[in-house]
Amino acid sequence: METHNLTYISEFQLLGFSEDPDLQSILFGLFLSMYLVTVLGNLLIILAVTSDSHLHTPMYFFLSNLSFVDICFTSTTVPKMTADIITHSRVISYEGCLTQMSFFLLFASMDDMLLTVMAYDRFVAICHPLHYAAIMNPRLCVLLIFISVFVSLLDSQLHDLVALKFTCFKDVEIANFFCHPSQVFNLSCSDTLFKTMVTYFVGAIFGIIPMSLILFSYYKIVSSILKISSSVGRYKAFSTCSSHVLVVCLFYGTSIGVYLGSAVSYSPRKGMVASLMYTVVTPMLNPFIYSLRNREISSTLRRLHTWQI
Repeated sequence: METHNLTYISEFQLLGFSEDPDLQSILFGLFLSMYLVTVLGNLLIILAVTSDSHLHTPMYFFLSNLSFVDICFTSTTVPKMTADIITHSRVISYEGCLTQMSFFLLFASMDDMLLTVMAYDRFVAICHPLHYAAIMNPRLCVLLIFISVFVSLLDSQLHDLVALKFTCFKDVEIANFFCHPSQVFNLSCSDTLFKTMVTYFVGAIFGIIPMSLILFSYYKIVSSILKISSSVGRYKAFSTCSSHVLVVCLFYGTSIGVYLGSAVSYSPRKGMVASLMYTVVTPMLNPFIYSLRNREISSTLRRLHTWQI
């Protein structure tokens, strides 16, 4: 494959889901509908939390922030993808690609960090219920959000600094529907060992470590739940975590696999499906998971609907 100098590359070509003209309108309608459901669903969660004083607790404070980040996260990829379907063009400029990659990493890391913070919140609530109000005070909650933003910005800037060092690329076609960082790295002519080290190092710092903290939190949570003598008490304690567990499984089950797995081998179609799961499907399902499995959110949304009527 011919190597191109970066000075002659001003744009990249994104890989679409299908080249069939008959499927383009179906794909456009499907992705646009999923995007609108995602935005509306997460906005409803934010509205429910902000409008009901009973939901002004750390758990729902973090949930509303997660909903906001999910809207931003899916907005980094879906609008561009739907626009590409309409215009029948999958071209993205070099500057646009780096910008999309930067925002994608920022909000993906924010999702990652907020899920970790929410796991810690559930750990304190179940393992230290008598000290919950004192530990999870408003100052700590705001501090945890600022730390999440800082770490996410650091992750995004580290990837950007590495990408800016690339002086040439082997090809201009990115094997995904957006500028996925791992695919951009794979296209560069830089040393393979260097790219692999960066991928695994950043993945470990910003992926495996938060996941390990989540697993440790739930290890302590499960240990505490098993010590509860009442079956009703155990069910009530577990029900406060079930929504978060489902979201964590959806997010990490696809994102870590496609990110780390791409450093070794990559299948474009499987990679796009996995990317679609954690960039579009998971943010869309989060409001349903939290509203259907949470009585307080459900009752608040019903009251809001009644007021509208």
